[in-house]
Amino acid sequence: MNIQSANKRIRLIMELRNQGITDTNVLSALERVPRDYFVPEYSKDQAWDNIALPIGLGQTISQPYIVAFMTQSLKLSDRDKVLEIGTGCGYQAAVLSHLSRRVYTIERHKNLLKSAERRFNDLNLRNITAIAADGMKGWPSINGIDQAPFDKIIVTAAAREKPPQELLYQIKIGGLMIIPVGDAGEQVLKLYKRESCDAYAVRDVMPVRFVPLLPDVTNEKNDMEMVVNS
Repeated sequence: MNIQSANKRIRLIMELRNQGITDTNVLSALERVPRDYFVPEYSKDQAWDNIALPIGLGQTISQPYIVAFMTQSLKLSDRDKVLEIGTGCGYQAAVLSHLSRRVYTIERHKNLLKSAERRFNDLNLRNITAIAADGMKGWPSINGIDQAPFDKIIVTAAAREKPPQELLYQIKIGGLMIIPVGDAGEQVLKLYKRESCDAYAVRDVMPVRFVPLLPDVTNEKNDMEMVVNS
């Protein structure tokens, strides 16, 4: 990293601290993960700015403050098993990997997933498992092995009216899920805590703006067409 990028990184961490991110482990994780490696070449000069950036296919890499705030809200420990819905470029999963025991992440765009997996390998992040699947259905049973329930769940796309029931079911009792809910322009970040088998405490956290949570898995041909036409 050159001096200019290093200075931008330091300024970003200081800005996040001033905005109320007080968890030193979260700040350390954001400092360690090279955000410039997760953005397109044409955006690298803005990689350490506290803004969201497009990554293609109608998706974005979230503003660092939102990444830090959502991560801090989960109160992660190094024993936690975390589910992420919406891998995107892989940045949020990379941050989570430094704070938890294991990260399971789901992406519906196969080409985004492939790029994210390359970044995880290049950065030697070995505690992340990523699949292409319908995130609204939660983590699927694979070869008869269930990973659910999860200590923490983070959803980086907005559910329209309420979280998918399958995701609520995959929260461990006592565990947390943070998820944006609502239509465009009316989204609210909500924090759910599973109190018992069928009881959840929910708290509105703050207004946000995310891409919508969508079902199914895209195919690579459609992804490529979206890239060409964008």
